[in-house]
Amino acid sequence: MRLSAYLRACAFAIPSVILLTVTAAAAEVRVMISGGLAAAYKALIPEFERTTGHKVLTAYGPSMGTTANAIPVRLDRGEAADVLIMVGYALDDLVNNGKAIADSKIDLVKSPIAVAVKSGTPKPDISTSDALKRALLAVKTVAYSDSASGVYVSTEMFGKLGIADEMKSKARKIPATPVGEIVARGDAEIGFQQMSELKPVEGIDIVGPLPNELQKITVFSAGIATVSKEPDAGKALIKFLASPAARAEMVKSGLDPIPAGATN
Repeated sequence: MRLSAYLRACAFAIPSVILLTVTAAAAEVRVMISGGLAAAYKALIPEFERTTGHKVLTAYGPSMGTTANAIPVRLDRGEAADVLIMVGYALDDLVNNGKAIADSKIDLVKSPIAVAVKSGTPKPDISTSDALKRALLAVKTVAYSDSASGVYVSTEMFGKLGIADEMKSKARKIPATPVGEIVARGDAEIGFQQMSELKPVEGIDIVGPLPNELQKITVFSAGIATVSKEPDAGKALIKFLASPAARAEMVKSGLDPIPAGATN
């Protein structure tokens, strides 16, 4: 009887010990993330929290620029961060500036730039460079982001099409706000942004990606901030986002997952 009672006591005690161990190991992981991965990230985080016990606290903002919520600006003013998820070359800049740990960087996904119009309006032909050029010349208002896609569209693509001067009076950069929202309100007839940032926006129709000869693929990467207080939990989150378990949500949101160890 004594032995039986002892075994029953152990049976009840073991789960309690496991629970205490998990609770003790749980951490608050602070993430700064740009819009390119936001939709997939929001869908995946609950599973990460459930399986690890960690709590994820998220701050959203562009990978570059000077707006108050831009990731470099947040870091400059001393905001706490463990994980940085953003445009790869912008993360490299943070590494060079001592804000991110170099050997923690992992490339997660590739993202194409796409074109959107307000729902219910005619979709222009953007199948070729010439077709896109005609579409842009035919409208009065064009919007592009203040992050990687917008930098390319405004400083390179318009020039490649030979319409840089014409675009000065009709194209404008949209800081912080998703370009899709501007298009949905009717404040721009055509909008350019990462496919993954346009897909979650209601009130727009995605015409398609830029034609191949004009496309600019952006790599989004993740790394650990040098100010991180929970680097191990942060690394676990990055590993999860780079794992096969995250692939379906990445693809669903218009992203192309990069296999582990691939060189870009």
